[in-house]
Amino acid sequence: MKKEIIKIENLKREFRMGTETVHALKGISFDIKEGEFVTIMGSSGSGKSTMLNILGCLDQPTSGLYEIDGVSVKDLSRNELATIRNEKIGFIFQSYNLLARTSAIENVELPLLYNSKVSTEERRERAIKALEMVGLGERLHHTPSQLSGGQQQRVAIARSLVNNPVMILADEATGNLDTRTSYEIMSLFQELNKKGITITFVTHEPDIATFSSRTVVLKDGEIMQDYQNHNVQSAATELAKLPKQDH
Repeated sequence: MKKEIIKIENLKREFRMGTETVHALKGISFDIKEGEFVTIMGSSGSGKSTMLNILGCLDQPTSGLYEIDGVSVKDLSRNELATIRNEKIGFIFQSYNLLARTSAIENVELPLLYNSKVSTEERRERAIKALEMVGLGERLHHTPSQLSGGQQQRVAIARSLVNNPVMILADEATGNLDTRTSYEIMSLFQELNKKGITITFVTHEPDIATFSSRTVVLKDGEIMQDYQNHNVQSAATELAKLPKQDH
């Protein structure tokens, strides 16, 4: 039995807007097992942003159960939630969220700065290893302005890996990238997933979902579909099919 990384039961999230109550999530249940690569799809208003914030421990559900790696988040304090975010989840955002005047290696070290159990030497070693995993071993001292969009996203992926999280949580991580670079990044996610890393990828792009092994489709705060993808596309293969660029 593969271990459950995420367990969600009858999860609801309601927001008060003046006199109205908005039901953003209407009693959702699903789990994510270790080593899965899941895309959560939905258009705006589907509840996927609310879902992302709850998965990332940035927001608490109104009712229902959310467990990550066996820990129920229901009654955790803000500090405890911050610890879970820092130790169990690797975040990757559409806009990279890198510090501008800071080298790749320093950006990747950031999540470890708050981890008193990690020495300066180990922090540096882990950052270098993470950058090597994403193919940027030669770019340790480049700042974001010296890197392409795809390379900046690779730095962000390395940063998400450095804490050995139980899950990577990506929010429209290819949203700002052209097709070629998107496929390069998806190919990297597929490689990381082959190494056993659990990935939850939130997107509204159906072609991105074809690279994952399972898709959960949200609409109006409910799960419309939750299916295994039996014909997972290889991003590296799709990349090879694109016309060669002239340099």
